[in-house]
Amino acid sequence: VQLQASGGGLVQAGGSLRLSCAFSGGTFGRYHLGWFRQAPGKERELVAAISSGGALTDYADSVKGRFTISRDNAKSTVFLQMNSLKSEDTAVYYCAASSGSWSVTLYRMRSYDYWGQGTLVTVSS
Repeated sequence: VQLQASGGGLVQAGGSLRLSCAFSGGTFGRYHLGWFRQAPGKERELVAAISSGGALTDYADSVKGRFTISRDNAKSTVFLQMNSLKSEDTAVYYCAASSGSWSVTLYRMRSYDYWGQGTLVTVSS
């Protein structure tokens, strides 16, 4: 399995970006997907997750109401729409795939089997 994240860039505070993550080499619909981020000097944290069928989502409190995770199982792609961006959203964003169960363990990095390479999001204030 391979994951390829894209869509990062430089944006002003209050702006929007849409990240994409293309999945290949496996059965996309079997995996829950997550977006994590890691800011300089900080631990990697879960931003949003979506269940294998797309019916369930979960978000970190810091992004609720601003970010939306979605997936297109026909195109084997997961998206992260980020609106009202803040300087504190600046980080490298990673997509990841989990074959485990849908539970709070999806907040843990070790619950994920595969990771993308990361895409940098920089929000200027």
